[in-house]
Amino acid sequence: MTTLSVLDLSPIVEGGDARQALHNSRDLARHAERLGYYRFWMAEHHNMPGIASAATAVALAFVGGGTSTIRLGSGGIMLPNHSPLIIAEQFGTLASLYPGRIDLGVGRAPGTDQLTARALRRHLSGGVDNFPQDVVELLHYFEPAKPGQAVRAIPGAGLDIEPWILGSSTYGAQLAAMLGLPYAFASHFAPAEMKQALAIYRQQFQPSDRLAKPYVMLGLNVVAAETEREAKWLQTSLQQAFIALRFGNPGPLPPPVDDIESRLDPMARSMINQMLSTAVVGSPQTVRADLEAFATRTGADELIITGSIYDHAARIRSFEIVAETRTALAA
Repeated sequence: MTTLSVLDLSPIVEGGDARQALHNSRDLARHAERLGYYRFWMAEHHNMPGIASAATAVALAFVGGGTSTIRLGSGGIMLPNHSPLIIAEQFGTLASLYPGRIDLGVGRAPGTDQLTARALRRHLSGGVDNFPQDVVELLHYFEPAKPGQAVRAIPGAGLDIEPWILGSSTYGAQLAAMLGLPYAFASHFAPAEMKQALAIYRQQFQPSDRLAKPYVMLGLNVVAAETEREAKWLQTSLQQAFIALRFGNPGPLPPPVDDIESRLDPMARSMINQMLSTAVVGSPQTVRADLEAFATRTGADELIITGSIYDHAARIRSFEIVAETRTALAA
């Protein structure tokens, strides 16, 4: 059976604020736990007026305080923005607070624009080019400390933390395969290279002490509602947000609109169709059939569901509908 998890971007909606967004995230995690989702991930983004999870480890600590069993993790931490030791300490702290429940997904993108990336790092020397070495260093900090080891992650050393490599291209697939780590692909916003990345990961995978065989998780945008019409209407918030982001004008998540087609020129329409080509939108029957087809087509071990929906109650209901499809996702 394909495992279902949640990727929450902690959306700040028009008329709302970050406090509301983070409390909504905690509420969503409680519902996800009750509904049987396996893990709840949050993502690092910076200078994004519509996303409240920039301080991802802090946000996860808040969410963890409202849950008791669901796994918590990052989808992901943008490692070039940080020293590996800092991340090891942060996630070691989370693992100390919530033992046996912490995942650490890392990616090589900045999670922001270049100007903000410079403000985060003060300089851009190394950066993404050092990503493989930074991952290896990070993994080292989670190993049991050795006698005489000069630099240790405290907390962090010897703790049970599950590392993941994230990617939206073939680069992450190759690194995850080489290191023998589970791999999460961002097919929820960059599906173009999904098929090739999965093939590379599965073909080149080298077993490790952490993982004996390839394990793939795929991101998927899902907007589910009682009717097709309502689901498509709810999705217009995400469509508007994608257009604003791609044209360099990101903002809070806007409310749905009735006339989305009239707002799309041919370039914007093509862009949305490409980015959301794997999205699942519709009634419970449609969602069930499309999720089953996607899981079968990709062979995904796990689907991590995301849904940027303006109304929080409608977002909760969407995840409820997805959870109800679980029996249809048997391998």
